[in-house]
Amino acid sequence: MRGAHAGSATAAAAMLKHVFLTGSPGVGKTTLVQKVCESMASGGVSVQGFYTEELRERGRRVGFDVVTLTGERGALSRVGNEAPAGRREYRVGQYVVDLSSFENLVLPLFRNMGGGGGSVFVIDEIGKMELFSQAFIRAVRQTLDSSTCSILGTIPVPKGKPLGLVEEIRARKDVKVFMVTRENRDALTDEIVSALKECLKYTTGARTVGAHRDLSG
Repeated sequence: MRGAHAGSATAAAAMLKHVFLTGSPGVGKTTLVQKVCESMASGGVSVQGFYTEELRERGRRVGFDVVTLTGERGALSRVGNEAPAGRREYRVGQYVVDLSSFENLVLPLFRNMGGGGGSVFVIDEIGKMELFSQAFIRAVRQTLDSSTCSILGTIPVPKGKPLGLVEEIRARKDVKVFMVTRENRDALTDEIVSALKECLKYTTGARTVGAHRDLSG
């Protein structure tokens, strides 16, 4: 019986594939993502993806940029900008979303994702602005169902009308969600790194099994 219980526990742990952080705006989710990425990369893990960074002028927030882990940058949104002539306007509060800029920078990251297994793909964040892109939604869903990498992502806390993809992520049994607060954020890095390492055991193992099947076939 002891062996059976141990096997069940191992199977449950092996099902963990992705890690997401949630918390109030400005609580430090992106900073925490960056710390975790540094730790994983220093351990030899391939880390790809993007994070969102606020843009300030004279101390005032005027928009958000998307920044890849290799340093490429593109506009996500700006205060009060109008959409280019002939294009539909996508707005969240005072911010107008530059959908083409976002998609041109982010979608190739999904297409060029390393497929060797045992890698981390950062998606910071999956929020209202990003979810105007149907192509982004499809890419995230495909990556969630893939066995080639583990996602380290951020999602907003529930507020107002539920966001479909965000609720899907919360409900997945292969996702672990960490609530980030000002009180716990400095102590969470090691815990998140440990959870990601567990996820990588699954994705790496899945690739190995697939390779054996290909060879035996």
